[in-house]
Amino acid sequence: MTSFSERGSIKLFAGNSHPTLAAEIAEQIGVPLAQREIIKFANGNIFIKINETVRDQDVFVIQTSNEPVNYHLMELLLMIDTLRYSSAGRITAVIPYFPYVRSDKKDQPRVSIGARLVANLLETAGADRVLTLNLHSWQIQGFFRIPVDHVLAESIVIEHFRKKDLSNTVAVAPDAGGAKRVEKYAHMLQLPFVIMDKRRKANDDNAKIQNIIGDVEGKDAIIFDDEISTGGSMIDTARILKAHGARTISAGVVHGVLCGGAVERINACPDITELVATNSVATPDKAGDKIQVLSCSQVLAKAIQRIHHGDSLTPIFSEYYYNS
Repeated sequence: MTSFSERGSIKLFAGNSHPTLAAEIAEQIGVPLAQREIIKFANGNIFIKINETVRDQDVFVIQTSNEPVNYHLMELLLMIDTLRYSSAGRITAVIPYFPYVRSDKKDQPRVSIGARLVANLLETAGADRVLTLNLHSWQIQGFFRIPVDHVLAESIVIEHFRKKDLSNTVAVAPDAGGAKRVEKYAHMLQLPFVIMDKRRKANDDNAKIQNIIGDVEGKDAIIFDDEISTGGSMIDTARILKAHGARTISAGVVHGVLCGGAVERINACPDITELVATNSVATPDKAGDKIQVLSCSQVLAKAIQRIHHGDSLTPIFSEYYYNS
């Protein structure tokens, strides 16, 4: 089988959602970001122009789900469509944080499944494959009829905590849905783990902790989750852990969405000493002393290079997930 590295050169394009991450990925690969124009007209319409040839070339479009999510999604779709009609050989949408990722199921009557719709839109626009990080639910891959490379970046966060003294530490799953994930984190760090019983009663970002399964008294607790949004659930989890005798509380997530005043809430919370996240989403400029952002550019760059050369992504999974 002829790889794209033999048939055509690699091209990296980026939308406006996260230029810093796109530049980091390009630097890791050693390829400059390709030239394009993106103009937003006064009426809100978007104009896309590709300023260099992409005929028969292997094209990667980097765009994450920063606010405003809907604008950046439309920007991505129009870029893919433009590249398709410019005769690109293959188009891979590189989406570190997938849009509408939490809208992944019909758990109430007459509700939308946004992640499935986004999958359909990407295919219709002309994407040949998708590269993403840490989907909220793995089954989202099944919404696609094109290949989805689902790379795991939590080991970037794990390595941060591995450097600390963990002799009196416990890993915490903020809800039952994250128990399997946090069990793996706990194994990687050789820690015991506990589970919080979290219930969500409304269609908003607020969830309440009902019970705690396990012992945290006198322990240093690390809350692990796939993402943090408004921070309300994280702060509530920390408050309950503190009430049950936890000595210190840290948190580690892959996607630091940090919207709706989350930065201010985290920095003002006396129970949380540190929050660690990757830069899969652009973090607000003034994140404060408690929030530490780690780059996920290396894992994405490695995945892009392997896709381009037709190599397996298994070594990335081995390096970033299965080793412990």
